[in-house]
Formats: sequence, structure tokens, C-alpha cells
Amino acid sequence: MTLAVSSCLLGEKIRFDGGHKRDRFITDELCGFAEFVPFCPEHLAFGTPRPSVRLVSVEGAVRVHSNKSGEDLSDALLQSCHDELTNLEAKSLCGIIFKSKSPSCGMKSAKLYLENGYCEGKEDGVFMHLCRERFPLLPMEEEGRLEDAWLRENFVMQIFAYDAYETFKASNPSLGDLVRFHTINKFLLQSKDEALYRELGNIVANRENHTLQMLLGIYELGFKTAIARKSSIKKTRNVLDHLAGFFKNELTKSEKEALHTQIGDYASKIIPLIVPVSTIYLYAKKYNTEYLLDQTFLTPYPKTLSLRSHISGGK
Repeated sequence: MTLAVSSCLLGEKIRFDGGHKRDRFITDELCGFAEFVPFCPEHLAFGTPRPSVRLVSVEGAVRVHSNKSGEDLSDALLQSCHDELTNLEAKSLCGIIFKSKSPSCGMKSAKLYLENGYCEGKEDGVFMHLCRERFPLLPMEEEGRLEDAWLRENFVMQIFAYDAYETFKASNPSLGDLVRFHTINKFLLQSKDEALYRELGNIVANRENHTLQMLLGIYELGFKTAIARKSSIKKTRNVLDHLAGFFKNELTKSEKEALHTQIGDYASKIIPLIVPVSTIYLYAKKYNTEYLLDQTFLTPYPKTLSLRSHISGGK
């Protein structure tokens, strides 16, 4: 899996002041599962060190001005942004992580100023805006938002699901392969968007007799849209209740009560998601419930990331 990451988050000393903003989650945890493509349009345009810049609203347009001289640097930065975009287009990306609050990379977190110096609000950075337009389905986040356990878990689940689809697409799949892919992602999709899951099921049924190529294209759009949706405690609890139902004939009354107590405690934010998921996985192994063991919802990403071990990981 390949991720594009703001260079300063990887520890590269390319900030305007010659420093960096190394992010330990990216460099120490995600690094074991992804290759990184660094980018920094500001460094490319102006070098390091350099005067800091800001976004300024000028007659309804967003411009980039030097904080030191007030000079309009928009054209130079925009050119380097397009150069960086061309570089990323050549990569098989599964996601992008941006530097928060940056005039080039912030995701609705870069301050936008009026010409009189007052802050008008917050906006996308120049490069971030271009990436949204060019890669509308690609998972994107900024490191500041990834400090939130819920957003981090959703983003990581999304990039691994996105990578899984890209691997599937590259395998020259048959219609039967598409059916299986949809089947093993059933509960993952339901935890994101129940309506889209059902819509994808209708697509796979192919009642309109589309060609396989067209069918895969339609499914890809729906799948990547669905995995971009945020999970919630309510939607996840619904999935857990469905999974528990697979053992209604195997478990004793006390075992059923214990499992549903765990699910209820998760919904009440008393215990983290990993507790009921681990119990369900244990029963699936014990009773050889292959349908569940194949479900990506139970192991959507490497367990060593421990993203389901935090109570704050659900909202």
C-alpha cells in the first residue's frame, strides 16, 4: 500500500523555519504497512528556510501572500502544486495524509485572512483543494484530525479497504469474484452505510445485464463511496447484533447474555469495540463459522494497530 504524506510529517526538515513535524503514528506505526511518497509544494516553490505564507481573500478569490513582505506568491505556489500533483498521479495511491493548518495542505484548517489582516475563517490549502478535485474517491486526512481516535480508526479502515479493492481490481476478477468480494465485505459496508450496502448488492445481482467491465466500474464507485462514510456506535452495534445471531443455536443462555451484555456495554461506551469483536471471533473459530471468519469487519486492518482498543474510538 502506498500513501502520500506531507514531508514534514515524515521528519523531513522542510518547514518554513527549517524544522519538521514528525508524526509518530505515521512513522512508527503505519510505516510497517505502507510505503510513503513525500510531498511539499511550498518547499518545492520557495526552498527551505523561507518566509511563511498565508491565504488571503482578494475580491472573492483565494490568494497566497508572503507574511513578511505581503508579496503575492500565488502563481509560484500553484505551479509547484501542479508539479506535485503530477508526481502523485503517477503513483498507485491508497490515501493521502496532509499537514494540518498549512496554507498549502490544510483540510479546511488553513486560516483565510482578509486584506486588512483579520481572519475570515478557515479554508482548504491550495494543494489540498487540487487533490480533492483530482482524487475525489481517495482517502484523505490531516494529521491533526488523526489525533481523534474515532477519525483515526475510520481513516485506517478506509485505506485498507481501498487497498483491498485495488488489489481485487488488479486480479482480473470474474463476476463470481465480485460476488465473493461483496460477500466478505458485507458487515464492513453495513457498518458504514446500510443503504449503500444494499445498493451494491443490487449492482452485483446485475439485473440490467451490464458488461463485466461496466459492472466493476459501477461497483467501484459505490464501494469507495461507502467506505468513505464514517461508522457510528449505533451502526456498529447493529452489525454486532447481526453477528451474534449466527450463534443462537450454539451458545448457552448465559453465553448469549454475556455476549449481548458486552455489545450493550460497548454501545454505552463502557468497554471498547475490541471486546465484543474478540468474543464473536472466538465463537466463529470455535464453531468453524467460515462465513464470519471471512468477514473483513472482524479484521479490517492489522490488529497490532490496536485501533479498536480505545473507548474513545466510537461516536
